[in-house]
Amino acid sequence: MRKFYLLILLIVCCTSFAQTSIRLSGKITDVNTQIPLESVTVYLSSVQDSTVIDYTISDKNGLFVFSTKPITKPFFLKISYIGYKVYKQEFKELLKEKDFGTLKLVENVYALGEVVIKSEAPPIRIKQDTLEFNASSFKVRPDANVETLLKQLPGVEIDSDGKITVNGKEVNQVLVNGKPFFDKDGKIALQSLPSEIINKVQITDTKTKKEELTNQVASSNNASINLTIDEDKNKGFFGKFMAGGGTSSRYESSALVNYFKNKRKISVLASSNNINSTGFSMDEIFDNMKGGRNNSFYYSDNGSFGIGSMRFGGGKGITRSNMVGLNYSDEWFKGMEPSGSYFFTNSDSENINRSKQTVFLPTGNFTTESNSEFSEEKKGHNFNFQFEYKIDSTASIIVSPRFIKSDSKYRNKSFEFSKDENDQLLNENTSQVFEESDKNNFNNLIEYNKTFNKKGRYVSFSFENENTKEELNSTNKTNTIFYQGSDPDVIRDQIRKNSNFKDTYTAEIEYAEPIMDSLKIRLAANYSWQNTTEDRETYDFNSNSQTYSDINASLTNYFTSYIKTFKPKAGLSLNKKKYNINVSAGTSITQFENESLYLNAKTALSKNYVLPFAEAQISYKFTKSKSLWMSYGYDIKFPSASQILPVENLANPLNTYIGNPDLNPNKSHRGYFSFRDYDFASRAGYSIYLGGNYYDNQAVSSTVFDENRKRRTTYENISGNYDSFFGLNWNKTIKKDAHKYKFGLGLQANLNLSKGFTNDILFEANTLSLSPRASFSYEYGELLTISPTYSVSFNNTKYTNYLLSSASNVTHKFNIQTTNYWPKNWVFGNDFGYNYNSNIADGFKKDFYLWNSSLAYSFYDKKITAKVKVYDLLNQNQSATRTITPEAIQDEENTVLKRYLMFSLTYKLEKFAGKEKTNRGGMMFH
Repeated sequence: MRKFYLLILLIVCCTSFAQTSIRLSGKITDVNTQIPLESVTVYLSSVQDSTVIDYTISDKNGLFVFSTKPITKPFFLKISYIGYKVYKQEFKELLKEKDFGTLKLVENVYALGEVVIKSEAPPIRIKQDTLEFNASSFKVRPDANVETLLKQLPGVEIDSDGKITVNGKEVNQVLVNGKPFFDKDGKIALQSLPSEIINKVQITDTKTKKEELTNQVASSNNASINLTIDEDKNKGFFGKFMAGGGTSSRYESSALVNYFKNKRKISVLASSNNINSTGFSMDEIFDNMKGGRNNSFYYSDNGSFGIGSMRFGGGKGITRSNMVGLNYSDEWFKGMEPSGSYFFTNSDSENINRSKQTVFLPTGNFTTESNSEFSEEKKGHNFNFQFEYKIDSTASIIVSPRFIKSDSKYRNKSFEFSKDENDQLLNENTSQVFEESDKNNFNNLIEYNKTFNKKGRYVSFSFENENTKEELNSTNKTNTIFYQGSDPDVIRDQIRKNSNFKDTYTAEIEYAEPIMDSLKIRLAANYSWQNTTEDRETYDFNSNSQTYSDINASLTNYFTSYIKTFKPKAGLSLNKKKYNINVSAGTSITQFENESLYLNAKTALSKNYVLPFAEAQISYKFTKSKSLWMSYGYDIKFPSASQILPVENLANPLNTYIGNPDLNPNKSHRGYFSFRDYDFASRAGYSIYLGGNYYDNQAVSSTVFDENRKRRTTYENISGNYDSFFGLNWNKTIKKDAHKYKFGLGLQANLNLSKGFTNDILFEANTLSLSPRASFSYEYGELLTISPTYSVSFNNTKYTNYLLSSASNVTHKFNIQTTNYWPKNWVFGNDFGYNYNSNIADGFKKDFYLWNSSLAYSFYDKKITAKVKVYDLLNQNQSATRTITPEAIQDEENTVLKRYLMFSLTYKLEKFAGKEKTNRGGMMFH
């Protein structure tokens, strides 16, 4: 199989370079001023059916150049630019290179009442702050989803974890017609919506509602994607239903039904499977097997997945999950646009864990080995809504409530023991835990924004509350035996009842007044109030009454903390055509109150702080494709009541915690820098970014070990710790006739310094990690796709004041995906990965292969697809990881999915404007 694909790749590469290409060039200027026009779209389209043949973008000098294949049929040369009339010239053929010379555009000036005729959209358009792609200009398979469409767009990258970047800028919001589709992260929209219903893909900087209404520059460094639905497809019904069963009792099923009628959109989602999947994938090759293959080929399918703030699955092991979701958006009346979603989720997870941890001490190390089995059941309800009312063109009010209710049951059975360097047994711990929890969270945000006739003047008000309540009941049976020193053994059989509450309220008002046309001053005041309560009651088992009725005073405690902060601040905003500067500064006045009740003794601590506040963002656009972005912030974070109150916590028999009343808040400087350049003419670009945090003060743990390696931990203030990161990405796309090549290179690096105390001795850990990666993708029309990727990670940590001077680790990850769409109606996909871990403890396997394969056949006008898939074809999947921290090295192994075979059937239904969709040229939705 490998030789077969390599042979195909060699043949098509040789064929592609043998094709004859011709070079086209020219220059675009304004007809009156003769000024060169940058970012103008130049494209060739067929006279017969308006199909886009090729396109490019002019540079800052108005020049354009691109290569295309000879054209033997009539075609148009078209030039499109915002604010100018479309330039159009017809040619009968094009057989040799051509310089079109200087082409002059005429500004578009309409007389009052003049009728504007809508022209066809160019493949790409660069507006002031929006990058817009015409979806129909980018050819994808008829059954492709939106994710596949995005991968075809120049400058858009989607990695194996689903993270989207545009010209190096991370996308944190995906909307459909300006509204969330289940959730703003867009994962469901990308994988479930068919690409053929999409009209435009619009990419902008992510803005808050206040920034949108007041025409401010985005304060974030993220991008937002808005998918507009084709007008003809915005009235209809379409869906997909899939069910499959396999060996080892594996199964999967999913359904997604969508009803669109203008601004009203209703979608229903449901899934059930036991293969660690979200269940809503519309991947035409692997369906829900992406739950196993789409984790960057890390060492396991971690059994955990998320939608927004919701987490499903057990995190490790094998998860059986069920999910039902509803998404709704509409316009009830003029100006009132509600949208929201509801999810019900249920999951069961099981895992067997084995770990070996070496803990560093100044005088020697010790090793802890453990084995555990756990199972967890979860149920969750998630309501998420947004009501936006546009009072008029200058004012709006938004109410965004969210409610989450979750219940879980957790069982864990474990055994662990510790030995010193001489193999002497130090302690043993046997534990059985059963927990039941009930958690409710309510969050609501109310925003009011108002602009005035004077440009740049606005007032805004926001109020947000978050209220969380958690009830946790835990049955604990533990036996802890100490073999050294005089510590008594600890035998426990008890019930713990925990009640945790957290209430946060925040209000802010801001007023902006323009000083000059591009400069305005902002005045704001912010008040926040937070109360956190932890209430624990512990009852020992009474052998006489056979009930848990004896209060255990040493394990019963109560903590409460109040943080009240008033933050007046002032800022300046300077907005120019090429650069934007936003600076805010002020004073943070905080009242910090903590109280505990332990062993009938009340302990209280109250402190007042007056601390500085500052943040700034600077952006500069050299050209429409080249930009720089920088930010700075000074952050304050207060410790918890348990960290600052001198009260013992004896819950863990191997680790006693006690707070430090002299602990100060964490104070850190946060910085970020990025530079991006993407040339749409050559379809190549790169981005560089770096940033990190430097701590003036950080609360770190200070641990003392006795002869049994029993810990006693408190907290100390440390200055000088830092964490930093650096990244570099480069990508280029080359298209030659039916052949498309996509190259990608990347590097990520981290440099951190961590200080702490072990046995009252200050240690330092300097960590350097480097992760270069390379990717390549080849497409031959709609017949073949080959995508190999390789990454290697180097991790090295150097220690001070430990017997161990350094620790290092190297991991290699290789993956190749091949998809063959021939013969007609057949799809054959393979996903092969190899992982190697250079440093791992004895008994943990260093490497493994993971090969998934799928074969599908579509029939009945491509409405039904039959598919057979094999997960972990070589039956080698495993979970063996190494984690290096400033204080320890841990090797761990968890349960993973092993080989299974799955057969599934998929049925697709589509009706638009009341009529069932018919295939046009064999095209269909997926």
